[in-house]
Amino acid sequence: MISFLDWQSQSFNVSYILALISVFSISLLVEWLSHARLIKSITSNDVIAGLLQTFMFAIRILLAYLLMLAVMSFDTGILIAAVAGYSVGFLIFGSQVSRKFNVENCEDLSDLPPLVCM
Repeated sequence: MISFLDWQSQSFNVSYILALISVFSISLLVEWLSHARLIKSITSNDVIAGLLQTFMFAIRILLAYLLMLAVMSFDTGILIAAVAGYSVGFLIFGSQVSRKFNVENCEDLSDLPPLVCM
């Protein structure tokens, strides 16, 4: 049974479409946070920069766990929206298309370390 069809009226369910858009947007935001360079432009104080980096890390983990819970609903549309959001986010923010990145040495200059270096 396809979950995005309302079988009584045979029309798209608006809340399901909004859920797909939300999952896509949140996964795109997680990829942006993973590759963002915000702290150096905001402050030069190491203590404030450390607190901001910790806050950004906490937000990234919170959103990633939220997406994991959404995907665990076993809805194929939600899974596709999450994978598409992560993929588009990586293409825009983290791939060779957007900038140079050396995975072997973890010399990425983003504020948060990529998952491959953790």
